[in-house]
Amino acid sequence: MQEEKKMMEVPEVHGIKNPEAPSAVDSSFIADLKQTQQLDSGAALQSFLDHIPISSVPGIRNSPDVLVTELKAGDTVKHAMELLYRRNVFGAPIADSIDPENITGRASDRYMGFIDFARMLLWCLHESEKRHAKITADFDSISTMLHENPEIADTKVGELAKSFLWDPFFPVHLEDTVFHVLLLLCKHQLQVVPVVEESEIQVIGFVTQNAVIHLLLRSAGLEWFDAIADKPLSAYREEHVVSVYGDQSLAEALHLLWGTQIGVIAVVNRTNETIIGCIRNSDAYLLLENDDLFRNRKTITAEEFIHTETGVNSDCDPTIQKDLGALLSAGTLKLKNNFLPKMDSVVANTRSDTLKQAMMKLSETNSSFSFIVDQSMNPTGILLSRDVIVQFAPPGMDSSFQGGGFFEFALEQAGCQVKNGTVVCDHQSSSSRLVKATADNAS
Repeated sequence: MQEEKKMMEVPEVHGIKNPEAPSAVDSSFIADLKQTQQLDSGAALQSFLDHIPISSVPGIRNSPDVLVTELKAGDTVKHAMELLYRRNVFGAPIADSIDPENITGRASDRYMGFIDFARMLLWCLHESEKRHAKITADFDSISTMLHENPEIADTKVGELAKSFLWDPFFPVHLEDTVFHVLLLLCKHQLQVVPVVEESEIQVIGFVTQNAVIHLLLRSAGLEWFDAIADKPLSAYREEHVVSVYGDQSLAEALHLLWGTQIGVIAVVNRTNETIIGCIRNSDAYLLLENDDLFRNRKTITAEEFIHTETGVNSDCDPTIQKDLGALLSAGTLKLKNNFLPKMDSVVANTRSDTLKQAMMKLSETNSSFSFIVDQSMNPTGILLSRDVIVQFAPPGMDSSFQGGGFFEFALEQAGCQVKNGTVVCDHQSSSSRLVKATADNAS
């Protein structure tokens, strides 16, 4: 399949026009930015990030016959899991159980949060093991476990609001920009950002972390991007990696997975500590696909599990993975995702690799993380998609978030700094006003 050239409509920026398409952001537009000496780093920031409206990104609108799956706060955990599994959906927004006539016209009044299948499943396993003296391996299947534990199965989704199972609901609108999405991903640690159409007060799609990284990479070569992206990973903070030995049981691995909030654990060889794979939250659905995995998880090893045949279509067209629209549409939020790396296929970087190299690997593999390894392939840390995005985030308008090096560099080059929640410049530029206005909107 031949890839089509993706074009995104944007307004004219400081008199710069794309000779091929006057209102488009593509490679020729980026070339114009590189050749324009009048734009400082702050202006380059404004030109690229805040002139890409979400409505213009291909694939953000679902086809008319595809609806985003929703859950209701009054749904039971059992019903929610069955619905998401049956529809092959990774996660869904939770609609409040209120009278539609009381909705004021804002999506935030209708939705309460976002929850995914894997975290509900891991929560069920954890709660079952807590509440029973007998280990849940006595159950033949997850369905049996839920049937025998009605206090877990009948828990309302809305009752889980104070747990780690929910993401808060902070939507963007079609007229918002990618810059707004970046702010939300950094400030609120969201897995995805819902896109709503105000006229219908309903979610029509999602923007993923990987999609934002994909977009940022289109700035490669610009001074304000390369100043950050060309630094080695050793210059940035990395998350602690949780590991399980390959000869430990799947049950032990799932227990560790529940305990970590980053959604993945490394599987390492006990003899030499080299990484041989990983287990992610998103792999938990396999316990429903194969009752033997659930029934025998006390005896099946983590290494055996990572070699499990997933049953997803391995022959899918790889060019779809490169399609920006596919990364942004709700269609990518699949429970059984064709485009994720296999569990025994390690996504990794060394500390000497640059941030740009890590970003390219995340984008190419559609992975939300990359393990940091030494020369012997021993995992020393993990780089999350959010850790990457934060480096390109603006300083917060409050003291809780300082922003990434990209904005520090951009503001410095523009003669600006943050004081008392306001961007202050030697000359009050439009870009500084934009940063404050957009950050205020994201708060």
